[in-house]
Amino acid sequence: MSLLMLVELLVVLIALWIGARYGSLALGAISGIGLAILVFCFHLKPSTPPTDVIYIIIAAVTCAGVLQASGGMDWMIQIAEKLLRKHPDRITLLAPLTTFFLTVLVGTGHVVYTLMPIICDIALSKGIRPERPCAIASISAQIGITCSPIAAAVVAFASISEANGFPITNVQIVMVTLPACICGILMAVAYSWHRGLDLDKDPKFQARLKDPVQYQAIYGETATTLDKVISQNSKNAVYVFLGALAVVLCISLLKMAGVEILPQYMVDGKPERLSMNIVIQIIMITAAAFMIIFCKAKPKAAVDGKVWQNGMVAVVAIYGIAWMSNTYFDNYKPEMQAMLADIITKYPWSIAFAFFTVSVLINSQGAVVVSMLPLAYSLKIEPWILLGVMPSVYGYFFIPNYPSDIATVNFDRSGTTVIGKYLLNHSFMAPGMIHVVTATIVGLGVSYVYHFWLGMY
Repeated sequence: MSLLMLVELLVVLIALWIGARYGSLALGAISGIGLAILVFCFHLKPSTPPTDVIYIIIAAVTCAGVLQASGGMDWMIQIAEKLLRKHPDRITLLAPLTTFFLTVLVGTGHVVYTLMPIICDIALSKGIRPERPCAIASISAQIGITCSPIAAAVVAFASISEANGFPITNVQIVMVTLPACICGILMAVAYSWHRGLDLDKDPKFQARLKDPVQYQAIYGETATTLDKVISQNSKNAVYVFLGALAVVLCISLLKMAGVEILPQYMVDGKPERLSMNIVIQIIMITAAAFMIIFCKAKPKAAVDGKVWQNGMVAVVAIYGIAWMSNTYFDNYKPEMQAMLADIITKYPWSIAFAFFTVSVLINSQGAVVVSMLPLAYSLKIEPWILLGVMPSVYGYFFIPNYPSDIATVNFDRSGTTVIGKYLLNHSFMAPGMIHVVTATIVGLGVSYVYHFWLGMY
């Protein structure tokens, strides 16, 4: 690596570090400063902005935001709460599975904030240390992103892979990531089942109970959504959303079976079929329109909602981060290939460490895929390996500054879910690492079976 190449890499890393310190929109905006330095000071040729992924996120987030505005998400959370309260003794197992599948359905991990205080409430009512279900439930809400057919990370993987000669559908990706991530969650649950002291043996918790004010704060209120009245319009919005998701899945399944139902066009004298990226955008935007017209969802309420706002923050983050990092990598592909050739040739799965490290810095699985997958393909790593290690793109639990983790700490009235004195000794570290390691190993195994035994990929 030349001195100039190293200096330019430092520009990228410093921009990511400063952006992470400010958080939110700053991740994308400050990456713009890094991009400007690379282009105007070092004269690197700017790469193409990741517009395809951005359009997908806008479509999916708009649909999910309208669903939230319609009250449909309240109904989904209510159904989840009924399940959890029906089996309170198994909250440490059911809570992460519930948050996981909610994210798989909706495509964003920001739908679970309402559920977190309920998980804590159920744990306290059964005398279970809330840290046990809360920490892994927060982790699982983000894990679901790589298993959702409408999530940006999955769509980006499919789009970039097709551009690199590896045509794969969203469903085929999920067929690898879903079993891998469920195994990762179950391993993390096994660890969490008896982690920490029981509440009746925890001296810190017992000391809090002696203070009447803290006792009232811990046990005086009950968090629930069961008293909410859900209108028929809200339920209809959920049906519309699930119908849209079903259409996307059916098209992908037909494509896997070799049945093409999408229209075909002539481009430069050659037939070209409509891509799944465009299909998903059309279906999601149409579903949002149906919810507005037929389910009385208010567009202004959607824009004011957390799901839409957090989704737009993700758009800006991916826009800035991916554009800056792709500009650097695109200008140094030959050097990267020469530098990493030996390691990648012997241990191609080691690209998982790069995916994880980048995720720690940029807090977005979609941005990791958009930034790193083209580089991985340029290094001639086999596609089935890249698919297998996809769970490794989730690493932003490592530094506990992600909104869902911070919110979970605040929702835990018992004070057992914590960010440690030394920053990295926090409640999310162990279950997060257990999941990533397990899911990545299982993902590689599943992808290997599909590739070599079944000949699917």
